[in-house]
Amino acid sequence: MSTRTVIRGGLVVTAADELHADVLIEDGRVVALAAHGSDVAAGWTADRTLDATDRYVLPGGVDAHTHMELPFGGTSASDTFETGTRAAAWGGTTTIVDFAVQTVGQALREGLDTWYAKADGNCAIDYAFHMILSDVNEHTLKEMDWLVQEGITSFKLFMAYPGVFYSDDGRILRAMQRSADNGGLIMMHAENGIAIDVLVEQALARGETDPRYHGEVRKALLEAEATHRAIQLARVAGAPLYVVHVSAEEAVAEITTARDKGLPVFGETCPQYLFLSTDNLAEPGFEGAKYVCSTPLRPKEHQAALWRGLRTNDLQVVSTDHCPFCFTGQKELGRGDFSKIPNGLPGVENRMDLLHQAVVDGHISRRRWIEIACATPARMFGMYPQKGTIAPGADADIVIYDPHTTQTLSAATHHMNVDYSAYEGRTVTGQVETVLSRGETVIDRREYVGRAGHGTFVPRSTCQYLD
Repeated sequence: MSTRTVIRGGLVVTAADELHADVLIEDGRVVALAAHGSDVAAGWTADRTLDATDRYVLPGGVDAHTHMELPFGGTSASDTFETGTRAAAWGGTTTIVDFAVQTVGQALREGLDTWYAKADGNCAIDYAFHMILSDVNEHTLKEMDWLVQEGITSFKLFMAYPGVFYSDDGRILRAMQRSADNGGLIMMHAENGIAIDVLVEQALARGETDPRYHGEVRKALLEAEATHRAIQLARVAGAPLYVVHVSAEEAVAEITTARDKGLPVFGETCPQYLFLSTDNLAEPGFEGAKYVCSTPLRPKEHQAALWRGLRTNDLQVVSTDHCPFCFTGQKELGRGDFSKIPNGLPGVENRMDLLHQAVVDGHISRRRWIEIACATPARMFGMYPQKGTIAPGADADIVIYDPHTTQTLSAATHHMNVDYSAYEGRTVTGQVETVLSRGETVIDRREYVGRAGHGTFVPRSTCQYLD
């Protein structure tokens, strides 16, 4: 038996349009949009009606960079797929793309199956996977082709973390050549890890052990150098490239130069680089450990270049790189040695709200907000128009958003499974009110009514290239 829902009275905001329209949903999909008060909308009958008067009606957010249950530095990210996807829903995100990890010596299939098992039956919202390549060899290159056919169409490589995830230029080139043939997209963590390790060793030898030195050794120039190198390797391979968590003005400049040449090079940044800085890493005591992530937070002066890149489309996506570790018992592993602080920040619940604040502050437009948080990540990773928009045939992943209310971000009120907020005490304008995932209510007027197991795996097509 089919179920029909009508959302009435809201301003529908997509990457392409802003419409005063009602939305008809049937069997988990959007069926039609029609102007308020029109004969068409007036004639719709439904099992339930949601009132969105004075609200925005948005596509559910697509967070293309999360790390639930990621083992790192002798511990694991504190959000499970259950707690992390619930928190994502609270923040208006209805699809995540998480990273399955291949460890050195392991087949890609083995790593991927581990992540399938972690997520299966536990997610409140839909999910997909990228594959982290830690060991590029003849067998794993063949496996890349098989994974693309299975709907795992993106592969992450690391120029950082020697001895853990690191790949040298030869392995990176081989993976890029393979992706050029099979249609996969290479995602790059672009930092010169070999040089950074030298600077870490030298800093510790000088007794520079506090969290702030994490940012000082992971220099912006080494992010820019690696970004440049990744772009040139991608050119040699004839492959597209997506650079993750871009944090530095110099790295943005490398991406801009490549795009000005018409190259298929894309960049992502994250809310922490737009709203936080090295001032946070330098907080007294050991508080700065809360803000240790890689690429690291930069001096505030870099933020202008990131916002400009988002406006000019030299940066196309804002994801969270959500990788939470509790301050107590996890971040504290690095007391006395910043290099042992687990790298990562919580943020999957905060992204949509922080970017709405950027709309309020005049950094971006409403439609650009939806473009960088919903539509473009869905396009980039082969899920559009199923995800990322409100249009006939799309999944009814819809957020009713109150743009007028204010809220204060805090660990006391967030739903992520972590004991601090990276944005503690920050007041933002706008708040998620109701969230639908494939037409099923997950958040109902600020009450969680979802369930683990509602979320399903989304196989993806290859990247739908963007201008």
